[in-house]
Amino acid sequence: MTSPPLNHTASDWGIVAIFAIVYLGMFLGGLPRLKLDRSGVALLGAIAVIALAGLPVEDAARAIDLPTIVLLFAFMVVSAQMRLGGFYGAVTRRVGAMPLPRSGLLAALILVAGALSAVFSNDIVCLAMTPVVARLCLQRGINPLPFLIGLACAANIGSAATLIGNPQNMLIGSVLQLPFAGYVRQALPPVLISLVLLWGWLAHGPGAKGGAGSPHPRPLPEGEGVNSPGVEEPAFDSWQTAKGLVVAGALMLIFLFTDWPRDVAALVGAGVLLLSRRLHTSHFMGLVDWPLLILFMGLFVVNHAFESTGLAAQAVAWLGAQGVHLVDPGPLLVASAVLSNLVSNVPAVMLLLPHLGGSGEQAGVMLALVTTFAGNLLLVGSIANLIVADLARQQGIVIDWKRHAVTGIPVTLATLVVVWGWMRFVN
Repeated sequence: MTSPPLNHTASDWGIVAIFAIVYLGMFLGGLPRLKLDRSGVALLGAIAVIALAGLPVEDAARAIDLPTIVLLFAFMVVSAQMRLGGFYGAVTRRVGAMPLPRSGLLAALILVAGALSAVFSNDIVCLAMTPVVARLCLQRGINPLPFLIGLACAANIGSAATLIGNPQNMLIGSVLQLPFAGYVRQALPPVLISLVLLWGWLAHGPGAKGGAGSPHPRPLPEGEGVNSPGVEEPAFDSWQTAKGLVVAGALMLIFLFTDWPRDVAALVGAGVLLLSRRLHTSHFMGLVDWPLLILFMGLFVVNHAFESTGLAAQAVAWLGAQGVHLVDPGPLLVASAVLSNLVSNVPAVMLLLPHLGGSGEQAGVMLALVTTFAGNLLLVGSIANLIVADLARQQGIVIDWKRHAVTGIPVTLATLVVVWGWMRFVN
């Protein structure tokens, strides 16, 4: 039995205070008056709880889920290979060159962004594709907002299709030991339905105009306005692209049809890519998202310290006494969606996962789908949204929270209904 709150030590309450400050930083994206982003807040929070609780460094290290960190790093290397090979830009240009009407072009873009994000990082896909999509829209003289917002939303939705599509899915799959093929079978139908709903809203619904005050771009001649400042699009390299695709394809087959640990297989694949005569190791390392890895490790330590106080267990027990059980579909959906928009989806998953142990595969699938889909609700709901908005602004295209909300809110609500209906159907 956990002790009542009044019996907790001053050290416990100090850890609670640090935990609260860290998650305030997750909500705000940093801390006021300090040059700290989320990764910096998580790192300093981990240092503070180690010092306050007298936590041995070895114990802090054991709190980090190393398979998740290794898997995340390995796929950052795979995504770097594809970006250095110019694959994303080449695919986007090929889609833009298709003789399709606006609705067909939008469908092709959503399908490609969703499919790529299921295998590679959704953030990297948005980073590489946004400048090319903006250029194609401006050259054709069509409103770029539905296409750019569609790119961000499709990347988020598509990334939920597998356990390697985004960081939170990697974490869920690792901690709950979800089978890769079994997860895909359950997640793919709601992902596909959600992508169709996104296309319908952007092609034929109110989202087709991109929100009030949408720009009316003039057509640009070929070659003008190619790239955003500071974002260099690598030239297409067929050999490097083929090398990356072979490794990524091999990893997918291993995940689907073998029991080889995903972190080990991915690390071997990353090693194969790093063994190159043409691409320097520093090129790969420069594209690894080190701040995200630090964010993960810092939050693992902070959350471990908070769990050790027993207060989280007491709060969950109290909710259970009121008839609210986090492992039930309804409370889990609401908690996942709300927390994902309060503190971002990765911290939300870290908060909820310790209370889903032994709850089965269904809870893991719902947590992965809901926390990912909920990222589309607000412009600040996911890093992919912010990447698209920042790169679009450098092209002179403004995506503010109002314009994003015209698509983000209805699409998110609709896709969460899809998840709810699908999970009830499969159960």
